[in-house]
Amino acid sequence: MSRQTSVALRYDRRLPAPLVVARGKGDLADRLVSLAREHGVPIVESQGLAESLYVTDPGELVPERFYQAVAEILGFVWRSSTAPTGEDKKVWDENHQGQ
Repeated sequence: MSRQTSVALRYDRRLPAPLVVARGKGDLADRLVSLAREHGVPIVESQGLAESLYVTDPGELVPERFYQAVAEILGFVWRSSTAPTGEDKKVWDENHQGQ
């Protein structure tokens, strides 16, 4: 099954906002997800946010209007990656937002 849209973000606290590093639709979206999996990069399913961020070119900062949504996802990813060993990792869900 092909994903409609994928957007890869990078967070660096020295930057004023997260950076869009890659984006794709269809087969390219699938390839981005495959590469993320191969390299152990966390994957979050949020098609609505991906579609909204798709207009941002790679190399550009996430637009301010998306700060809250992106911050929630980055917080979820950070909490999941720092969970004690053996603890079940939560899966992000757009409706439940990782809760």
